[in-house]
Amino acid sequence: MILVVSPDVADIVVPGVIVRQGVTVHAHDARLDVPLAVAAESLRTAAGLEEATAATRAMYKRCGIDPTKTRPSSEALLRRVRKGDPLPRVNGLVDIINWCSAETQIAFGLYDLGRVHPPVMLRLGAPGEGYDGIRKDRVNVEGRLTLADAQGPFGNPTSDSARTMTTPETTDALVVLYVPAAMPRGNGERALALTRERLAAYAGGTEAAAHWR
Repeated sequence: MILVVSPDVADIVVPGVIVRQGVTVHAHDARLDVPLAVAAESLRTAAGLEEATAATRAMYKRCGIDPTKTRPSSEALLRRVRKGDPLPRVNGLVDIINWCSAETQIAFGLYDLGRVHPPVMLRLGAPGEGYDGIRKDRVNVEGRLTLADAQGPFGNPTSDSARTMTTPETTDALVVLYVPAAMPRGNGERALALTRERLAAYAGGTEAAAHWR
């Protein structure tokens, strides 16, 4: 799976890409109950996340988006937990990615690779572009960072599409880390390594790719 980064966003975002094949997606993975509860409790008082949150916000601002009105998914997760809520549970694969995103304060995208139609490009959305979101109405991506395949846009750092969402029937997964170009390289490398480790531990299957674009 090749992801091409458009030149107009290359100095804004440096995406990390993971492709994992043959995954098992549990509707509810009980093995995650304890680690997610521990992670949420730790995140409520965790220090040192401000720099990563600020870098992701700055990435939004570079695209002309107010991150206080359209929040990165990573920040929305952290705010939810710090209000006293648990990390959300959707399915085993989504839960792993939300866990990684909340802890690293990097926005992630998670996609059913079988529903993605290459070639795939990370670019700015064109006028009028958008898609049906997951549990949401139309998601507008005009002027925003977006992933697009042969059928059009399907993901961004705030909200992904219903067309490419993962379900318990998913067998091959595409994970994209929307790492801000201004973020220290080490942050992105640690986030990629952490995600690969957790996918291997809880999702099964075989890693087909893990790299930067």
